[in-house]
Amino acid sequence: MKKYSLHILSLALVAILAACSGNSKLNRAVAPEAGPAPKIQLGDYSTFTLENGLKVIVVENHKLPKVSYQLTIDRDPILELGKAGMVNMAGDLLGCGTAQRSKAEIDEAIDFIGANLSTSSTGIFGTSLKKHSDALLQIFAEVLLAPSFPEEEIEKLRKQLISGLASAKTSANEISANISSVMTYGKDHPYGELQTEETIDNITREDLLSFYNAYFKPNTAYLVVVGDITADEAKAQVEKYFGDWKKGGVPKHNYAQPAPPKGNRICFVPLQGAVQSVINITYPVDLKVGSQDAIAASVMNSILGGGVFSGRLMQNLREDKAYTYGARSSLNPDKIVGSFDAGASVRNEVTDSAIVQFLYEMERMIKEPVADTTLTFVKNGMNGNFARSLESPETIARFALNIERYGLPKDYYNTYLEKLAAVSIQDVQAMATKYIKPGNAYITVVGNREEVADKLSVFAASGKVELYDMYGNEWKDIRPAPEGLSAQNVLENYIKATGGSEKLASVKSFSQKGTFAAGPMTMEMTQKMKDNSKYVMEIGQAGMIIMKQVYDGQKGANIQMGMPAQPMSDEEIKNVQMQADLLAELNYKKYGFNAELKGIDKVEGKDAYVLEVTKSDGSIQTDYYDVSTGLKIQSLVSEETPMGSITTTTLIKSYKDFGGIKMPDCIQQIVGPQTVEIRINEVQFNVNLPDSDFKVD
Repeated sequence: MKKYSLHILSLALVAILAACSGNSKLNRAVAPEAGPAPKIQLGDYSTFTLENGLKVIVVENHKLPKVSYQLTIDRDPILELGKAGMVNMAGDLLGCGTAQRSKAEIDEAIDFIGANLSTSSTGIFGTSLKKHSDALLQIFAEVLLAPSFPEEEIEKLRKQLISGLASAKTSANEISANISSVMTYGKDHPYGELQTEETIDNITREDLLSFYNAYFKPNTAYLVVVGDITADEAKAQVEKYFGDWKKGGVPKHNYAQPAPPKGNRICFVPLQGAVQSVINITYPVDLKVGSQDAIAASVMNSILGGGVFSGRLMQNLREDKAYTYGARSSLNPDKIVGSFDAGASVRNEVTDSAIVQFLYEMERMIKEPVADTTLTFVKNGMNGNFARSLESPETIARFALNIERYGLPKDYYNTYLEKLAAVSIQDVQAMATKYIKPGNAYITVVGNREEVADKLSVFAASGKVELYDMYGNEWKDIRPAPEGLSAQNVLENYIKATGGSEKLASVKSFSQKGTFAAGPMTMEMTQKMKDNSKYVMEIGQAGMIIMKQVYDGQKGANIQMGMPAQPMSDEEIKNVQMQADLLAELNYKKYGFNAELKGIDKVEGKDAYVLEVTKSDGSIQTDYYDVSTGLKIQSLVSEETPMGSITTTTLIKSYKDFGGIKMPDCIQQIVGPQTVEIRINEVQFNVNLPDSDFKVD
């Protein structure tokens, strides 16, 4: 830049500063008025319809040489009647085999062109470089028009789904989602229908084919094409690959409109050993996508709890009261029936107090007009989010699909910011009055019954806490144990069932080997014990130790590959000492444990004695012993983490006799969504184990 131009800029800066000085008319004590909402001009899109009824939307974007194709089947929700999970299962399996190719061949063909292809019960999505778009569409059309639903893929997915359901049984969040859905919509509505092991087992290949043949029709479908392609090019491709897709009639369904309860109901699901409660306040609402209320209602919910940290629920329950890591709400529009939800995970001892604050903030939205500064802050945030979303061509495609699918005005999104700017304090209060129901809600709580449930009856219009299981069935209490039977009797019977105290006491060392599988990864596992005190466990792969836990009788360490060894805590040392002690259940007092027999419950269809074991640190472990065999079959341990309460479930699936001593040979351990399977294939007793095996480095 030349010197004289710098001088000119300096003079300009002086002039600007002078204009902003005390001699100017600018009043810094008054905030500047907001300007008019900016005019939004969404990118253009083209539409056309094939003779078979397939509606096509094309959004051109030539910045990158990529094209994506999103097929959406516009169908009613389906009540699956004893086969819940069938619709989603069919969608997941669409891309798992066709009349021409196996799943492996489809995956290989997609990988070869560097593309992506995914399927669901409502459609198919694919994307690739433009030069490979014809190759992608050839596979896309094959998956759409000729899925084969191979039996081997069905059984593989069935196993995965049932494994996931097993982990859900001890997940407070999963249980909360279940019970909230059942209460909000009812079991006779598709949104309230739940998957179980039984419903998944009921699904056949014929069911999947029947669903596909009934609902995958072009005359109820939309195809959105986005990317480096013209409307003419897209039309040629669509006619080539989807022109022969046969149209046909599609079943229609009508369901009774769910309604909020006439007074608040407390719906409690007991979760043994839970250290936190998961609260959800929910009910159905009649709020359609793109309705006249949608924008103002969204603003109202953002003020209540839709924002990440700015929402009143978060500010109250987290920032002020420190009850939770996060409290939020959502107001969900839907074509059939919408819903309101507000929830958080809180400590047991403040569960009732947290519900008080939820209801207080809901009442406050109705009775107290929001501050103008609050409304402006929230609208500015929504304004910015909307503006940022317009940077993506996929946003334009989604908006175009919504306009076509839901019959919205053509300028609905072009005028969004104008409508957002027009939302007033009175509008927010009107939306709260219409959609916030602090006296007509299902208040669902998943947690520790003994510590929490009795405190919640004050919130119920009936004065009663309703007890349910995770599927919304009436709760069946644990049955009492036989008179005179104690926890010590159950533990003694367990030791007897595994081989007897004399036989177990004769074991001075043992070694066991097996596999440790988490998802697709399988590793080798070795455990060794010596003198009922020394212990080592190693998990590795291909001869390389990935993780090691070792205790030499005095000190211990946790070792992970590539990281320094970490000394064991006192509680960890106590746990490994018990691992090394085959008679640990008879030595609870030695370890500072106390066991209490709570009664008889069901575990995977078997009657089991329930023992609540309080550890020396005050934490609780719940163990289940098969009434008929005496063997331990399940163990639950809950702990509080920054992510909420996490329950670890250990299922002992089977035992095997190794030289007169029964040891678990198949164990499943479930932590949140992760399931680990341990299989033991070799056990040796009283083997010569050198002390060097237990050396703590």
